[in-house]
Amino acid sequence: MHCKWMPLLLAYLFGISPADAQSVRIGVLGIFHPHQLTLSCRGSEAIVLKASRRMLFLQPGFPAEQLHIRASGDTMLVSLFDKELRTSEISASGRNQNAVTFMLAVPGKLERRYRGTLEVSVVDGVLVPVITMDLETAVASVVQAESLPGAPLEALKAQAVVTRSYFAAGAGRHSGFDFCDLTHCQYLREDPPPGSPAARATEATRGLIISYEGKPVAAMFTRSCGGKTLTPADIGISSAAYPYFSVLCDFCANHPVRWTRRLTPEDAAHLADHREAQRLAVDRRLGWDAVPSNFFNEEKSRGEVILEGVGQGHGIGMCQRGARAMADTGSDFREIIAHYFPNTSLGHLAPNLPVKNRTEH
Repeated sequence: MHCKWMPLLLAYLFGISPADAQSVRIGVLGIFHPHQLTLSCRGSEAIVLKASRRMLFLQPGFPAEQLHIRASGDTMLVSLFDKELRTSEISASGRNQNAVTFMLAVPGKLERRYRGTLEVSVVDGVLVPVITMDLETAVASVVQAESLPGAPLEALKAQAVVTRSYFAAGAGRHSGFDFCDLTHCQYLREDPPPGSPAARATEATRGLIISYEGKPVAAMFTRSCGGKTLTPADIGISSAAYPYFSVLCDFCANHPVRWTRRLTPEDAAHLADHREAQRLAVDRRLGWDAVPSNFFNEEKSRGEVILEGVGQGHGIGMCQRGARAMADTGSDFREIIAHYFPNTSLGHLAPNLPVKNRTEH
């Protein structure tokens, strides 16, 4: 963790303003290392742009009206119709500096809808877009992006609480913003439509987080644990404020996700200690699913190393397959969280304090 604290945690520790306590700063689209971006309206709201002490406006109802942003050395060129200016940063918001819905695109690669306020700066010649969005909007977006297809509502509620808890306590992984939109932090795409399962799960658990010894837990989750969850120490990760515990997962024990991979001896040598950092390093070189988990045995065959494993992901915290199975058999989200996060309690992220010091019964 870097020493930069997220507003939520600062508010919890030092009692800063409630407005700061209910938003998160997320760096988006960084996987593309963009040199160009386009910004346009989405919906009925105008976008107010500020750059180099000048103010520009994007008006709804004009599909061709886009703001074009291009990196140019350590600054950027911003153009809108016949206006062009050079600036070191640009911001976008609604008319009263409030959240606004907009489309942000990396030309030729991806366009995505967001709701919040936007800041764009240049770091080492690359554009860095950062969105400040309402905490609950961020939670719903992650639940939509990260959850298993067809997950029942109680499993989605558990995912929402885990996600909110991570946002409440897991900041500091990046310089200049608190979280990214990748699985390095929590995968985030567009927010779900009202009434969707992800939106309903988020609203039903609004403000609820996992706490341990009175502090929010930077809760982790994994796709499939292989039958027993791991602790950070098992895979070489530094222990956080919450120690985690290895818990049994009946569904994954009885219905494991099995996988087989063939690696060179050189790549397999990096996995000898079953450490997460080494597994991810191999995945970065060979592909995101090269080594799906840290649960595997290996065997040498004809100059290759064959890995036989179970599970998907780092194996720490809530198992999503197990949570879905618990929900299918009648467990509610509180029971799911209690199972995967022993010795914790549910606290409420109240408007004036991120964590209200009480345990819900």
